Amino acid sequence: MEMRRRMPIGVELVKRGVVKEVDIESALEYQRDYPSMKLGDILHVLNVCDPEILIKNIGEILGEKGILLKANVLKIKPTDYLSLDMCKKYKCLPFEVNGSKIKVCFTDKISNAKTDPVRMLLLNKGLVMESYVTFEEDIEKALTALEGETVSTDIVTATTSSSATIIELIDSIIRTGMEKRASDIHIEPLANEVRVRYRIDGELFTAARIPKEKQQQIILRLKAISNMHQEKQEAQDGRITLYDDYNIRVSSQPNINGEKFVLRLLKKNEDIRNIFELGYPGTDAEFKKSFNKKNSMAIIAAPTGAGKTTTLYSIVDYLNSPEINITTIEDPVEIRIDGLNQIEIGNKATFSGALRTVLRQDPDIILLGEIRDKETAEIAVQAGQTGHYVLSTIHTIDSIEVINRLRKMGLSDYDIASTLATSVSQRLVRRICPDCKREREFTQEEKDIITKIAEKYGEKIDFTNKKTYDAVGCEKCNNIGYYGRTGIFETLDITEDIKELIVKGASTLEIRNKALEQNYKPLVMDGIKKVLNGSTTLDELNRQLILY
Repeated sequence: MEMRRRMPIGVELVKRGVVKEVDIESALEYQRDYPSMKLGDILHVLNVCDPEILIKNIGEILGEKGILLKANVLKIKPTDYLSLDMCKKYKCLPFEVNGSKIKVCFTDKISNAKTDPVRMLLLNKGLVMESYVTFEEDIEKALTALEGETVSTDIVTATTSSSATIIELIDSIIRTGMEKRASDIHIEPLANEVRVRYRIDGELFTAARIPKEKQQQIILRLKAISNMHQEKQEAQDGRITLYDDYNIRVSSQPNINGEKFVLRLLKKNEDIRNIFELGYPGTDAEFKKSFNKKNSMAIIAAPTGAGKTTTLYSIVDYLNSPEINITTIEDPVEIRIDGLNQIEIGNKATFSGALRTVLRQDPDIILLGEIRDKETAEIAVQAGQTGHYVLSTIHTIDSIEVINRLRKMGLSDYDIASTLATSVSQRLVRRICPDCKREREFTQEEKDIITKIAEKYGEKIDFTNKKTYDAVGCEKCNNIGYYGRTGIFETLDITEDIKELIVKGASTLEIRNKALEQNYKPLVMDGIKKVLNGSTTLDELNRQLILY
C-alpha cells in the first residue's frame, strides 16, 4: 500500500482513540526499515494497544470484520478445507464452520483478487465464505504450525516423550522421512530448540521441534551412525547404512547454535525411469537425433536439485546395450546400473584425474557427473574429439548459457563448436495431486498470461476444451495439493549455423535469436504445455520461472 492509502487508517485510529499520534509516528518510522509491512501489522508488533481492539477497529475502517487469531478461535483443522499452499498464497486461514457457512480470515486488507479464488473453491465444496481480517504475523505463525502438522505427526511421541531413547528418536525421524517421500532431512539447531524439516517434492516443511536439551545427544548419535569423527567441530561427510532400502548421505556443518545435519535419502535399486516418463518432450526419433551421437558432448544444465543426475541416468539407461562400453565417473555413485562401469571418486581423487584413466579403458560413452573446472572441461572436450560420446552436467540457468559457461571456464570457441552437440536445461515442477485436484475453467487473467508468453515465441494457444485445476489437498499429498514432480525441458541442438556463430564469438543473445529461428523452444513453453495438459498449475510454473 502507498502511504496515502495507509494514512486514513492511522488518522481514523487516532480519531477513535485507539492509538495516539505518537504511535502512528513510531509506526511510520518503523516502516522505513520494513517497507513491506502494513500499518496495522506494525502497530500490532509495537504493542501500542489491546490487539483485539486494534484489529476490530481496523476491520471496521476497512469495511470488514476484524478478529484476533487466538488458539480458541481456531475451531476446525484449516487444511481439511484449503490446502496449505492455498493458505500461504492468499495469506488466509479457515477457522470456523457453521452448517454451510465457513469463516476465513485474511490479512488486514481484503481485495477481490485475493478472496475470489478462495471463495469459489469453497463454494465448489458447498460452503459460503464469510471473510474476516486479522494480523499477518498471526496468520504466518498459524501456517508455520500447520506445516509440521500436515507433514507428519508420526514423530511427535518420539520427539516429546521423556522415556524415548535418542536411538528411537533418530530412527523415527529417518523412517518418517522415508514414508513421506522426503529427499532430504534437515536437523538444525536453533537458539532454543532443534528443528526437523523434510524436503518433499522440492519444498521444505517443518516436521518437529525437539527440546534443546536433546541437541548434544542428537549430534553424538548422528555422528556415530554416520561414521563421523565424534570430537571434530568442523564440516564432515558420512553415510548411514542401517536401512536396507536406502543409502543415506550425511553432511554436518557447525553454526552459531551447534551442528546442523542434512541427510540425503537415496533409495537403493530404484528403477531408472524412462526419459519420457520424466517429462522429456518430443518423440523417440527427436530424442535419438539429439543424443545418439559420437565424437561429441551433451550437457544437462540446471541449478542444484533440479534433477540433472536423474536425467543423465535415464539417458544412459536408454543408450545402454551389450555392444556399448559405458563408464561413469561420479561423486558419489547414486544409482547402480547393471552393465555399466561405475567409478566413484574419493576425497583425494578428481574428475579430471579419473577421466584421464577412463580414456585408457576403451569407453564408447562416458558419463561425467559434473564439469566443474577448466581442467575437467578440457579433458571432456578431448574425449569428445577422439571418438567418445561424453554426457555431463553443468550449473547454469539455461541451455544457451552453457556455451557462455564453457567460455568462462577457458575453453576456446573452436573447441566448444566442434564438440558440443546438445545442451539441455531443465527444472522440476510439482504435479497436481490426482486424488484431490479440482477441475475449473482458466480465468481470463490466466489466459492472458499464457497467450502473451506463447505469442512471444510464435505460438498460438487454443483454450477450447482446456481445463486447469486447483491444488486442494488430501491425506495422500499431506494436504499440500501436489504429489510428485515432473520435468520441464528445453533442448538446444548445436546446428551448423549455431556452430558458425560460436566460432565467430557471437554473444548469447545472437545465438539465442538464431536458435529461435530454428527448432529451439525455451523452458517456459514446455511448462505451458504441461499446464495445458493438466500435469501442473500456472501457479507452480510461476513459482519456478517467475512469470508474473
